[in-house]
Amino acid sequence: MQTALYLQAKNPEHTFSILDVGQRIKSYEKDFSPFREELQKAQLILFCYPVYTFIAPYQMHRLIELIKADGVDLSGKTASQITTSKYFYDVTAHRYIEENCFDMGMNVVKGLSADMEDLLSEEGRKQAEMFFKQLIFSHEHKLFECTPPLPPVEEKKTYLPVLEDVSKNSFKDVVIVTNCAKDDINLNNMIEDFRRALPFNSRVINLCDFAFSGGCLGCFGCAVTGKCVYKDGFDEFLRNEIQKADAIVYAFTISDHYTGSVFKCYDDRQFCNGHRTVTHGTPMAYIISGNYRYEDNLRTLVEARSEVGGNYLCGVATDEENTSARLKAIADNLAFAINNKLSRTANFYGVGGMKIFRDLIYLMQGIMKADHKFYKKNGIYDFPQKRRAFIFKMKLAGSLMAMPSVQKKLKGKMNNFIIAPYRKVIEEARKGNTDF
Repeated sequence: MQTALYLQAKNPEHTFSILDVGQRIKSYEKDFSPFREELQKAQLILFCYPVYTFIAPYQMHRLIELIKADGVDLSGKTASQITTSKYFYDVTAHRYIEENCFDMGMNVVKGLSADMEDLLSEEGRKQAEMFFKQLIFSHEHKLFECTPPLPPVEEKKTYLPVLEDVSKNSFKDVVIVTNCAKDDINLNNMIEDFRRALPFNSRVINLCDFAFSGGCLGCFGCAVTGKCVYKDGFDEFLRNEIQKADAIVYAFTISDHYTGSVFKCYDDRQFCNGHRTVTHGTPMAYIISGNYRYEDNLRTLVEARSEVGGNYLCGVATDEENTSARLKAIADNLAFAINNKLSRTANFYGVGGMKIFRDLIYLMQGIMKADHKFYKKNGIYDFPQKRRAFIFKMKLAGSLMAMPSVQKKLKGKMNNFIIAPYRKVIEEARKGNTDF
């Protein structure tokens, strides 16, 4: 919002109307007419928000629901966005807004992704000004960089329960977290069949039954104590009813290219845990109703959340095809993961995301004390400069390899030197020795 205010100050020839969704979403729920009037007058709509848990905040999700429910015609208008973050999954947040703008017939210009401190630097201010100039130029010349995805072409099929109930093991606890409505036939039936196929006891928590006082305010009140400023008891509910489970399954129907605003409120309010991967090692699975195969951004989000959290993703079951077989397979895989404490190495989604958090928490340890303590305890501060012996070894190797005589000896033999340590590990494994 501060970046938008800066652009307003630098461009007095344009008229800016600022609608504060973060603070006033409840008032717009009661009376949407003031918002509708501003949208109708606008030629260009800028969505400005901080990136919260991989995507736009709950309040922005709720706003999109209100706009679509109201039916205000935004077709042909230009849309873009300004976000601030530490570049942690800003791409998925931007894509979410773009997809919903396309739904409403708007023309989309690529947005500005800024670091939180960019506006305080000359270069950051320059980038913001360049973005706005390019945005106005694109609007006036109808140069739109973003293209809408192809729409789904298949009709949704009704799914009916078909799986047999298996015997249950009472020693494990699987929680299914959902926002399922009573009239959501497919999702209800999928949850029912999954529970039948699962060899463990399970329980369902419907987020619609929890009385959220509101979405995360980004106030940092929980940064030191871990306690949320809201008094609705969500932090204790989260820790005692969900995060203590042996496995967590998320079940939802795709809404506005995500899970719906209630689920997003749940996502954001988990910031009472800060940036701590408190469910690391807990297996997870998803039950999703809707055209999941067409939702590239959502598929990225599902994988990335598991990767960053250190959770073994047991799979995703949808009602697109082979639903009963998929539910049974995921139930079996979840049970196998629980019994064998499965884990897998992180890919770029997990490694890249955690390195951003690592550097952020180290710099902000004075405020984020609980996060800092957690990162120290769990060895997340794996800065490369701490590996002094390895750095020295690489410098020595580089110096030797710069010598013509050494280059001559290594010619054609470099691969042998590289794989020699691995050969030793393999040979020890053949001998049955794992202590090396």
